[in-house]
Amino acid sequence: MRVLFVLLQKEFLQVLRNRTMLPLILVLPTVQLLILINAATMDIKNLDLTVVDQDQSPVSRRIVHELDASPFFLLSPEAKSVQGGLQQIEMGKADLVVVIPRHYEKDLIRGQSPRVQLLANAINAQQAQLGYAYLQQVVARFGSKLKMEMLGEIPPQRIHVTNSFWFNPELNYKFFMLPGILTILVSIIGLFLTAMNLVREKEMGTIEQMNVTPVHKYQFLAAKLIPFWVIGLFELTIGLVIGRLLYDVPIVGSLTLIYGLASIYLVGLLGMGLLISTFSNSQQQVAFISYFFLLIFILMSGIFTAVDNMPLWAQRINLINPVYYFIDIMRGIMLKGSGFMDLWSHVLALSVFAVVFVSLAILNYRKREG
Repeated sequence: MRVLFVLLQKEFLQVLRNRTMLPLILVLPTVQLLILINAATMDIKNLDLTVVDQDQSPVSRRIVHELDASPFFLLSPEAKSVQGGLQQIEMGKADLVVVIPRHYEKDLIRGQSPRVQLLANAINAQQAQLGYAYLQQVVARFGSKLKMEMLGEIPPQRIHVTNSFWFNPELNYKFFMLPGILTILVSIIGLFLTAMNLVREKEMGTIEQMNVTPVHKYQFLAAKLIPFWVIGLFELTIGLVIGRLLYDVPIVGSLTLIYGLASIYLVGLLGMGLLISTFSNSQQQVAFISYFFLLIFILMSGIFTAVDNMPLWAQRINLINPVYYFIDIMRGIMLKGSGFMDLWSHVLALSVFAVVFVSLAILNYRKREG
C-alpha cells in the first residue's frame, strides 16, 4: 500500500503541474456546460417566414397578423410573387413561405374552401417538418374560425384535453440535455486524459525508468487509473452543481446511486483509455484513436436522436456503447428517480464493459519486473 500511495502522490503532482491538463480539467467542462446547454436544443422557434399575399384583402392581412403573433415565426418582408418567395428560401433569408392566393376572401364568402400554399426549406428535414406542421395548424385554425364568423355558425362544443407531462412538466429541453452533455464531458476526461498521460511518459522516456523498478504492474496501472477516476467524479460534481444552481435541473433520484454507477462507468472508460495507450506510441495516435471511438459513441448514444428511431443494426451496435447506457442512467435517475432495480441491465452492461477493458489493458501492458 505504501508503494501505491507514493505512486498516487507522484501522479497527482504531475497532473497539478501540467499547465495543459489543468485547463482541460477545470475550465473546459465548465465553459462547455454553460454554452452547450443553451445552444444544443431541438426546440423549433424563430423560423423566418415570408408571406406572398396575392389577395391583399382584410382577411389576408388578418392571416398575416395571426402568423406574426405566433412565437414560432419571425416575419420577413413580404415577397411580391411565389418566385420571389422561393428566391428568399434559396438565399437563406426564409425557412418557410406562405402563399395566399387571389380571391381568397371572396372564395370564403362564397362558402368555398380556398387553398393556401405552404413552401418549406427542407435542407434541415426536422426543422422543415415541424415548421410546416406549426404553420399548417395556424393557417387551418384561422381558416375554420374565419369561415364560422362569416357564415354565422356556432362553433361546435370541443372536447377539452388535459395534458400531464411526467418527469419534465415544463418541457424544458435543458433538463433533457444536461445529463447527456455532462456524460460526454466526463467521458472525454476519463478516456482521453488517461490515454494521454501514459503515452506522454512514453514520449518523455520516464516510462522505461518505471519499468525497471520493483513496482508491480498492478500498482503502476492502479496509480495511473485512480487519479483520473477521482478527477472524473470531480467533473461530475461540478456539472451537477452547475445544472442545479444555474438551470434548476432536478435530481429526483439518489445521488449515491449516481456516484456509484458513475464510478463503474469511469473504470470502464479509464480501462479503455489505458488500453489505447498501450497500443500507441505518440499523443497524436492517442488523439486520433480516442476521437474515433468517442465520436461513434456520442453520436449513437441517443443524446440528440432517440435510439429507438435508429436502424436495427445501429441499435445492436449500441449494445456495446457505454455512453448510451450511462446517458440513459443519468436521465433516469435525475428526472425519473429510477432505482437500482430499474437500471440493473444497464449496470450489468457497464460492469462487463469495465471488467473487459481493464483486464485487456492489464494483459496488454508489458512491464519488465525488476
